[in-house]
Amino acid sequence: MYFEISRKELLTPLKMAVSVVEARQARAILGNLLLKVSDNTLRLTATDGEVEITCAVPLEAGLKNEDAETTVPRKIFDIVRSFPDNSDIQITEENDHLLVKSGKSRFSLSTLPTEDFPASPQIEDGAEFRIAQNQFKELLQKTSFCIAANDVRYYLMGLLLEIREGKMSLVGTDGHRMAVAQTDYDSDSETAVIIPRKAVLELTKLLTDSDAEMVISCDDSRIKFDISESLTINSKLIDGSFPDWRSVVPMMADKVVTADTAILKQTLSRVSILSNEKYKGVRLTLSENQLVVNAKNPQQEEATEELSVDYPGEEMEIGFNGTYLLEALNVISTDQVHLAFTDSNSSVLMTQEGSDVFKWIIMPMRL
Repeated sequence: MYFEISRKELLTPLKMAVSVVEARQARAILGNLLLKVSDNTLRLTATDGEVEITCAVPLEAGLKNEDAETTVPRKIFDIVRSFPDNSDIQITEENDHLLVKSGKSRFSLSTLPTEDFPASPQIEDGAEFRIAQNQFKELLQKTSFCIAANDVRYYLMGLLLEIREGKMSLVGTDGHRMAVAQTDYDSDSETAVIIPRKAVLELTKLLTDSDAEMVISCDDSRIKFDISESLTINSKLIDGSFPDWRSVVPMMADKVVTADTAILKQTLSRVSILSNEKYKGVRLTLSENQLVVNAKNPQQEEATEELSVDYPGEEMEIGFNGTYLLEALNVISTDQVHLAFTDSNSSVLMTQEGSDVFKWIIMPMRL
């Protein structure tokens, strides 16, 4: 193996690839990246055994690039990052070691056999969908924070991707709150798959704000995101049944509060300082055109703040986890937010002003 490349061209794809590599691995090979040179193209692949990222980098023709493949520890990223910005790098393999040279610097890294590197199965006879990168990125950003981080209900540790009845829906829930993002999507086929949390988080980082089209392919066990010609994410799917999320969306929430998003967020942030550190509970008390936010803690400390809202309904008192409310407000992009209540024992439905494309449902808590 031999190729030459600039630091600038190598650093970004390396950074993308190594992000999926865990610090501690059950198998040594999973701590390595697969480097493959063919047809004047360098392909970098990294995997944790569940999620795989592949980046392709064109190499300048005529520089004696030699086709070959090897695996190398993720330390190569730290080495390349340490070089000066305008460095040129030469990489070659000798005696089971990869030599990385730039200027007067020379690093020798141990390699592992490429046949030990796990290859992701190909998706055959699967469904295929196309959507703009920026559109899919927004759907992810509005929902991913609700995915359970650690739950015995393993199917909650992923994001539902559902295509049905002319809609593409992404749904995340941890059992206490739920986020739903939908967009019109015309497709001849229907699908419902659960994307693991780690794949969702990697996607959110790697997708751009471009309106360039990406391709999603999936079968019963895997999903692949061809973000561009040079970047692909391949992941296992979670094998399980996602809850019936439609039955969770409040249908009779007729007590609607309209509040200034920024002011409500600031109020909750201040009052939550004195909430119980474990449960983060805040009490909302509604009266005509007024919302009172209150929090107490076991040290008998208390915070109360009033704010003006648009609310013509009856008086009501209800408690919530303040962190859940704030995390939903953080992804709301309109100046006004709607909070719809059924009664003091039911979930709140939060939506953006003038749209129900995005929904956030949060269960109440006893205070």
